[in-house]
Amino acid sequence: MKVLVTGGNGFIGKNLQAIQPDWAYVSSKDYNLISQDECLQMFKDIDPEAVVHLAARVGGIKENAENQADFFHKNVTINNNVLHCAYLAGVNRVLSSLSTCAFPNVVSQYPFCEESLFDGPPAPTNFSYGFSKRMLHVQSAAYREQYGLNFSTFCPSNLYGPEDHFDTESSHFVASLISKVARSSDGDTIDLWGTGKPLRQQLFSRDLCKIIPKLLDSHNTSLPIIVAPDQNLSIEEMANCLIKASGKNLKAMFNQKLDGQFRKDGSNKRLRELIGEFEFTSFENGVNETYEWYCGRD
Repeated sequence: MKVLVTGGNGFIGKNLQAIQPDWAYVSSKDYNLISQDECLQMFKDIDPEAVVHLAARVGGIKENAENQADFFHKNVTINNNVLHCAYLAGVNRVLSSLSTCAFPNVVSQYPFCEESLFDGPPAPTNFSYGFSKRMLHVQSAAYREQYGLNFSTFCPSNLYGPEDHFDTESSHFVASLISKVARSSDGDTIDLWGTGKPLRQQLFSRDLCKIIPKLLDSHNTSLPIIVAPDQNLSIEEMANCLIKASGKNLKAMFNQKLDGQFRKDGSNKRLRELIGEFEFTSFENGVNETYEWYCGRD
């Protein structure tokens, strides 16, 4: 099957290329997906049988909180164009990536499940981004219902790993942490956002890339399948884990600002029922591998 991957030069796209090198990967350098004309041209040029839609405007908690309109406009436009142009091009299979940011800020029970998606608003710090991802799920379900297309979604937890965006304002937490630790010397204090108390499931990028082909083959329902590891660590625990792995004598200092959601852990029960047993990379092993990769870059 000829598979088109949007966001092919992004963090997950680069990792996915190592596992599925024969798929067609496109990035914003190839086509501007905010333009419907360019999006239609992409489908004409590549003529895919299926799409893995990863393209998105993403960023860390600070950038999300300060650029709500930008995140909403760009993500809603990209998602609408990709799904509608796939329909116009006669593509029956589209698998799109959501985010656990789409789930409610607070739910009645943790870990939450797929049916919890609409039980409340997303966290204020990523309100617009979270709703843009919800709308991607709504659009996928609508095209499935009205046109009989196999459009489905999956929802990864927080991501980290090689090829992430490091050293920028838009970095994910783990990527930002890794760059700060790598630049620090013995005895330094590293400054981090929040209180360190919130809990997060950190999904190693290479684990997700092993799971995506399985979902493309077997996820044929309207559920937003949650892809998350079992581990649910505090920000402080993760910081201490990396500091220990670095071998440096460092201290983490939290600025007490922009904590975000206290917890947003999702259940992987349905994922395991769908793809079978899967051994997730422990955070200790994954962050050590990512740190070594970062320090060994040219």
